[in-house]
Amino acid sequence: QVQLVESGGGSVQAGGSLRLSCAAQIRTFSSRTMAWFRQVPGKEREFVSAITWGDHNIGSADSVKGRFTISRDDAKNTVYLQMNSLKPEDTAIYYCAADRTIYSRRWSPNRLHYEYWGRGTQVTVSS
Repeated sequence: QVQLVESGGGSVQAGGSLRLSCAAQIRTFSSRTMAWFRQVPGKEREFVSAITWGDHNIGSADSVKGRFTISRDDAKNTVYLQMNSLKPEDTAIYYCAADRTIYSRRWSPNRLHYEYWGRGTQVTVSS
């Protein structure tokens, strides 16, 4: 049974930092691209960042480049999202996702490419 569990969310002031973690119970973790998405109520889930398996290529949304950093620890089956210089517009529920295809060499910002999802963790940034 596949399970993704996010943690590390919370409330911070603008300019602050948070580190999200996603613990994945999936045997093929090291062979899958992993990603973070976020969603505000009433809006579509949007891509934040992704990291491929193997060579760990990274892709990020323009809105978070230079502020957010994705990383992974395959030995721990965990993917992280370090979020610095947080802004009120970063307020959302953040979701971890695993690619539906193993050994995919490319990351994708399209949520349809991801099969497994966590339940999310709330991040609130106040001004």
